[in-house]
Amino acid sequence: MDRRGIILFAHGSRDPLWHAPIEAVAEAIRARDSKLLVCCAYLELSTPDLAQAATNLIAAGARQLRVFPLFLGVGKHAREDLPRLVVQLRTQHPALVVELLPAAGEHPQLIDLMASIALS
Repeated sequence: MDRRGIILFAHGSRDPLWHAPIEAVAEAIRARDSKLLVCCAYLELSTPDLAQAATNLIAAGARQLRVFPLFLGVGKHAREDLPRLVVQLRTQHPALVVELLPAAGEHPQLIDLMASIALS
């Protein structure tokens, strides 16, 4: 059976406390679906990067990956850098199915949730 994996992709930081919310999302996903492989990856300043995270998940049995950018804004990293990295990933692993999701900030549910939090 082909296993699915999710890579939570974020900018990265040298500050270890910065990673806590990203890792919390990964833990929440694991709690909801223990069969799903989940890994965090970072553009810069942190490890693993996208290529290493994908390699780790492939080694664990993933044949399908969803890359979820945890960006609120849709700046250069989301519009240009990440799509380029996904193309490289698909080139390096042609048998791997890679789906690039819209950035978190583009989801109406997240926008509504942030508005609710601000108003509460």
